[in-house]
Amino acid sequence: MTQPIVVGVDGSEPSLRAVDWAADEATLRGLPLRLVYASLWERYEGTDLAHDLHQPSEEITADDIVDTAARRARQRRPALTVSTDVLVEEPEYALVRESREASLLVTGTRGRSGLAEALLGSVSLTVAGHAHCPMVVIRGNHDNQAAHPVHGRVVVGVGEEGKESAAVRFAYEEARRRKVPLEAVRAWRTPAYETTDHPLMSGEPARLHEQQAVDALESALGNLPADIEVHRRTVEGHARSVLVAASFDADLLVVGGRRRPRAFGLQLGRVAHGALHHSACPVVVVPEPV
Repeated sequence: MTQPIVVGVDGSEPSLRAVDWAADEATLRGLPLRLVYASLWERYEGTDLAHDLHQPSEEITADDIVDTAARRARQRRPALTVSTDVLVEEPEYALVRESREASLLVTGTRGRSGLAEALLGSVSLTVAGHAHCPMVVIRGNHDNQAAHPVHGRVVVGVGEEGKESAAVRFAYEEARRRKVPLEAVRAWRTPAYETTDHPLMSGEPARLHEQQAVDALESALGNLPADIEVHRRTVEGHARSVLVAASFDADLLVVGGRRRPRAFGLQLGRVAHGALHHSACPVVVVPEPV
């Protein structure tokens, strides 16, 4: 069977915006859309959906949440196959399990204050660290959409190892579907301890590190087909800051997700973590082999 695009919905406006984006993406890919609400609570605790349904929040149920999301998806994409499910369990566990049978997992940002657009909800962050398929977190403005790109480019961050990665392949396929250029970005820095007096630098430490970044880009992109336009860009600076800056002119930011064992379970690397918190556009975290 064709694996669907799965969206975690919770009745909030960010999750409904995630439904919009996922409906466009499912149409681009020719895939079904699966909408999942997971919670240990049967009743809805927020106010956004209650306002839309003209009902007191204490009367909104889980079925209302998924039904509203499904109607929104079908109104946006009438030909789309949409299914729904309500799971009585913690959303983190439910969405990670759903990712085993999904082509793509999509969530919105969620905040309980005026900083909702700046802070990533704990559910999305936890799931991003454990999902088995690529995960998209819908960040940025209300004009984010997959079918009609606003900025006309997909950006992918290339790691220092300079190898073709799952993230690069995913970004290439997304750019091809959207018929937009792919911009591959490699950040580089000269370590503080290296000076022009370093015997291995021959007086040009910055030039050498920049050339290494150029070589890494070439290596990572060397096996890509030539049927889309690819722009290569090296930028001096921290990778997190460089990619967040690039996200302001992108429709999609793609980063690799290398999960590292920690005392309290798997954690994402700093670059993916920073992108999820601060990107100005939707972010895709693509699992990479450790």
